[in-house]
Amino acid sequence: MLLEAFYYRADESLWEVLPGDCEVLCSFHPSGPESRGKRQVAWMLMATSSSSSHVGADGLRPKKGSRRNSAFVILAERKSQALPSGKPKMEQQSPTKKEGRLTLVLSLATLIAAFGSSFQYGYNVAAVNSPAELMKEFYNQTYYERNNNYINEFSLTLLWSVSVSMFPFGGFLGSLMVGPLVNKFGRKGTLLFNNIFSIVPAILMGCSEVARSFEMIIVSRLLVGICAGLSSNVVPMYLGELAPKNLRGALGVVPQLFITVGILVAQIFGLRSLLANKEGWPILLGLTGIPAALQLLLLPFFPESPRYLLIQKKDEVAAKNALKKLRGWEDVGSEMEEIRQEDEAEKAAGFISVLKLFSMRSLRWQVISIIILMGGQQLSGVNAIYYYADQIYLSAGVKHHDVQYVTVGTGAVNVLMTVCAVFVVELLGRRVLLLLGFSVCFAACCVLTAALALQDTISWMPYVSIACVICYVVGHALGPSPIPALLITEIFLQSSRPAAFMVGGSVHWLSNFAVGLIFPFIQVGLGPYSFIIFAVICLLTTVYIFLVVPETKGKTFMEINQIFTKMNKVSEVHPEKKELKDFPISASGL
Repeated sequence: MLLEAFYYRADESLWEVLPGDCEVLCSFHPSGPESRGKRQVAWMLMATSSSSSHVGADGLRPKKGSRRNSAFVILAERKSQALPSGKPKMEQQSPTKKEGRLTLVLSLATLIAAFGSSFQYGYNVAAVNSPAELMKEFYNQTYYERNNNYINEFSLTLLWSVSVSMFPFGGFLGSLMVGPLVNKFGRKGTLLFNNIFSIVPAILMGCSEVARSFEMIIVSRLLVGICAGLSSNVVPMYLGELAPKNLRGALGVVPQLFITVGILVAQIFGLRSLLANKEGWPILLGLTGIPAALQLLLLPFFPESPRYLLIQKKDEVAAKNALKKLRGWEDVGSEMEEIRQEDEAEKAAGFISVLKLFSMRSLRWQVISIIILMGGQQLSGVNAIYYYADQIYLSAGVKHHDVQYVTVGTGAVNVLMTVCAVFVVELLGRRVLLLLGFSVCFAACCVLTAALALQDTISWMPYVSIACVICYVVGHALGPSPIPALLITEIFLQSSRPAAFMVGGSVHWLSNFAVGLIFPFIQVGLGPYSFIIFAVICLLTTVYIFLVVPETKGKTFMEINQIFTKMNKVSEVHPEKKELKDFPISASGL
């Protein structure tokens, strides 16, 4: 029997280290809780075997200066007793890695998760815009029926503002719920649970006019906000953990695609000729429950995240079966090993709360990056552009009745460019799309400021303003809208990912709420020059991305973690992982 001990680091694949004619007998991390017994067995077997040696991650021996306490240990039996003459070990054939492909199961899981959750986020963002005046009239009439007098203008405006702002406030609350729910119910389980916050408010809003209660609408807006806050964080997390690394970017953009589709569908249904009328607006609000009902029926038939099953539930059989269904083949050993590496690398960290996330030096640049990217996404002026768009279209000569159709056209451009992002994110990479997107938004805000300031003196300036709005929408749809949530999935490992999504989601929704609350006052105070503020934010975010954010395309979670380990200037392992120093010197031979 010929036994060999192999060391391999967390940033390497086992199959790059282990020769093709070896069979694994024993594997452990030196600092793992089970390592002492396994280590003793390993060295005893090595001492009694007919021939033994120690090889490093390069196939021969540990590289000079390499750190054993950052390595995993494999004890393997070589099937062939001798190597072919003159052929070094590192040339032995190893199994060919399979590229992940878009299987039917993975495709359907992606579509059902995104349509049932992300679509509702977009739909509820835009659903109240078209029937706003009709709903205010309903508020006033209901108040009159109760009190025999109408609401004054200030109170009506305040009541409507509360109705609108309940959505981002609910989104903030939903973001705070992400960590506890995904750890307790899993990613898929949380999405199924989240449908409660869609179906119940859909029924309430649909029945609000019959019940003569505007309070039902306000409460419902809070509930659908919670639904959006959960879905905007859990769907990217779920899809990012289902996808193979070569498709993770494309599938990670799909949730944003369905958000834009939801906005477009709400804009189409919100045309006055369809549902934005006195009889149709309750139906328009109530339709949000249909995607949730479909997801509740179909999603249970699809796998849970294999990473959640293996790392958090410790169910190796279920994780392996889930991977087999998602990949469409039986041999998932290399991917299971990569998940185990992530699990081993994180054992010392344990559960990571939001407070611990901020205190860990090893996660410093990841946390700063998601705060800046999620804040930049919302504070770059995307909501302000849509708020200002109708006025820009009117100043360009578009008739008041036709503005709704131009708005639908803008929504269609948003969808089209997000579709483009799905296909180019794996070609160009995340970093390039972010830099390109924020740069385009910066240029559009600058030119738009000049165009708005000069539109009363130069006849063709309103058309420049329209072009700036479209360019801004194109730029934001390419990078700032879809990429930040994808990056949260990629730059954090399993134990810290839920807390990271809580932080990113909270920044997203608080920034959204702040822009909606403050922008009207900025507009009154600065007029057309208000977009200078957004231009500065776009520029600063672009500079940060250029200087700090690395490319993550085509890398495993562990490889990305290694990049940030160097940026954070911390050891690859936790300080307490020192057990390798206990290895017998005579056995190591180094």
